[in-house]
Amino acid sequence: MSTDQKGTRILARTFFTQLRASGYTQNQVIGIATELLDLVSEDLKSARTPSESAPAAAPESLRPTA
Repeated sequence: MSTDQKGTRILARTFFTQLRASGYTQNQVIGIATELLDLVSEDLKSARTPSESAPAAAPESLRPTA
């Protein structure tokens, strides 16, 4: 396991331990994890370049003729 992965794992474990020690239930922790994943997903979507999110060009047969 790389140093980066170890750091991420330690951070996640610490966050989980702190949440549980603060009285959060298992279902609340799952809710928090879900919200974090939603935030990451939205961040990835907004980071796309315009060409990635632009619709595909119309097929040649549907393009206007000059």
